[in-house]
Amino acid sequence: MVNSSRADSGKQVYNRLIKEKSPYLLQHSANPVDWFPWGDEAFEKAERDSKPIFLSIGYSTCHWCHVMEHESFEDPEVARLMNQTFVCVKVDREERPEIDNIYMTVCQLVTGSGGWPLTIVMTPDKKPFFAGTYIPRESRFGQVGLLELIPRIREIWEHRRDEVLQSAEQMTQALAQSSEISLSGPLEEPVLKSAFEEFQRSFDARFGGFGRAPKFPTPHNLLFLLRYWLRSGENSALRMVESTLQAMRSGGIYDHVGFGFHRYSTDQQWLLPHFEKMLYDQALMAIAYTEACQATGNEEFRIVAKEIFSYVVRDMTDIEGAFFSAEDADSEGQEGRFYLWNESELRGLLSAVDADLLIRSYDIDPDGNYDEPSGSHRSGLNILHLARPVRELADRFGISENDLRKRLEKVRQILFAAREKRVHPFKDDKILTDWNGLMIAALALGAQAFGEHRYADAARKAADFIMGRLRRPDGRLLHRYRDGEAAVPGNLDDYAFMIWGLLNLYEATFEVGYLSQALALNETLIEHFWDGINGAFYFTADDSEELPIRAKNPFDGAVPSGNSVAALNLIRLARMTGNVEFETKAEMITRAFSSQVRRASQAFSMLLSALDFALGTASEVVIVGAPGSADTMALLDALRRGYIPNKVVIFRPTGAETPSAAEHASFVKDMKALDDKATAYVCRNHACDRPVTDPAAMLELLRAGQRN
Repeated sequence: MVNSSRADSGKQVYNRLIKEKSPYLLQHSANPVDWFPWGDEAFEKAERDSKPIFLSIGYSTCHWCHVMEHESFEDPEVARLMNQTFVCVKVDREERPEIDNIYMTVCQLVTGSGGWPLTIVMTPDKKPFFAGTYIPRESRFGQVGLLELIPRIREIWEHRRDEVLQSAEQMTQALAQSSEISLSGPLEEPVLKSAFEEFQRSFDARFGGFGRAPKFPTPHNLLFLLRYWLRSGENSALRMVESTLQAMRSGGIYDHVGFGFHRYSTDQQWLLPHFEKMLYDQALMAIAYTEACQATGNEEFRIVAKEIFSYVVRDMTDIEGAFFSAEDADSEGQEGRFYLWNESELRGLLSAVDADLLIRSYDIDPDGNYDEPSGSHRSGLNILHLARPVRELADRFGISENDLRKRLEKVRQILFAAREKRVHPFKDDKILTDWNGLMIAALALGAQAFGEHRYADAARKAADFIMGRLRRPDGRLLHRYRDGEAAVPGNLDDYAFMIWGLLNLYEATFEVGYLSQALALNETLIEHFWDGINGAFYFTADDSEELPIRAKNPFDGAVPSGNSVAALNLIRLARMTGNVEFETKAEMITRAFSSQVRRASQAFSMLLSALDFALGTASEVVIVGAPGSADTMALLDALRRGYIPNKVVIFRPTGAETPSAAEHASFVKDMKALDDKATAYVCRNHACDRPVTDPAAMLELLRAGQRN
């Protein structure tokens, strides 16, 4: 294989990665490093040549992945050492999350932290003996660089092989122990209070959010706190949600010109973001703002949710309706360049009056509020962030909130048009089943809460794409689609998140096919991922590639764990179909992780949302009526506007022979419309209240259930 990116003729030469579909792997296809994709060819060569594997894991929009590539993997001397010493393997963490999960756990066990790029050195049989993240080319500030590290590893591998193999065996054993489950008693209501108290202790009362810098949005934490507020009446839980959502919307972590959220804030006050944009963040943040709007009636939260949807539909949607993965932090070789502004540029685009309004509203500093990466001086560039919430700014300026919004929107459109002429950040256009499932769930929820049919249409197109293009002939899901190719076996998150999306889409459209698809995926998930001994789901299927361990990944991280979402799905499906076996499996998931939840409940917020659903106050609502009629829509609108998270809604159409959920939920087949009016049946604890036709009466029955 060629070990230089250019042949003597000057013609570009590529390594094996040029044949891959992953944008991240393609970014490294011209490196002089002799990269292999993950696969048998690499491991067989390592065994044959008696070389260790150098495994590098990252993703296409990762800033420090770009830095390490430009600094080291494009460097001929580093590449020469790597090619002599290792068989080098590149993995896209988004394309192969099962590999990333295992080796990231190794890194955390060895170093106490993790991140990307992830660097692992391991034996040809995939057992790791070195772990780290970003490694510089040359040693500096006490960190060993690759030019020094690689010869050290080579010397140890060649002359102290037994020590290496022993270390690899010990690391693999520690990895296996870290994934062991200690079964304990069932989780009960007191653990919800414990989690709330943990969040209360870590809450940043000044800036919102939890802990100090860096700050991640982690919207599923807010979803739990909303449910806890509803259950307990603890107003401080709601205040934590409101102040955090308002702070994030005002801060630089939000793109005030083109909408959508950046990955995280590098500082405590949400000003300076890491500028990449991920699809999963947009989905989960949209859910959080939508639910908060339902709970509080705050117009600002509705606006933000709808702006997120606008961004995703405009910039992150494939022509066939599925959703792309991410946008990079960098453009023109600089992180954040696409999003930054200086005062003179703004004044050149706007009238004097509009420029003054923008500068006062968004706290523009003539010297800039963005430090150059060196941190040595101000750049003159600004990250737009609201100086105060719009309502407070309107009071300060002495104009109505509505007038201020209109003026700021006019200014925003001018800035957006100007920004569109800039060099855009790289877009990772691969389509991932799990992240699409999250976005489908978000759009379907937004369609219900805001009465927007276009959101349901967008969710429907994406769901139809995934279910049509990312399934094998036997119905099993695939994980990744790009450039006409669907590949990589589906993992737990693919199934769990897609089922979530399909259930929300059923409740948004009452097209029974989506409920049928959710049930079919759930059946496959149980068949191939369920641990029949200890309970809970493995991340990989029973017929997946053999890795050092078969992990379960219980913790809710940047996205909720597949087990947490699956538990909630199972409870919803049990209530929709009357299949109690689903609820039994949901309880087994909570039992499987109960010891860990009791030790660190804050790390299981989505699982605790599922537990909150299971522990009571949940309702099954059956609406019987003519599809689209005024009285049917009045009942549905009443259900959808308010915050009633622990419910399932089933629609039984009257009249024409429309496909009905009755084929999956036999208990609804005898429910009738009263006096030819749309009728609601509110059921709890396996019993139904008297049927009602008045929306207010239906809501009163639901509120009575919550009080009980």
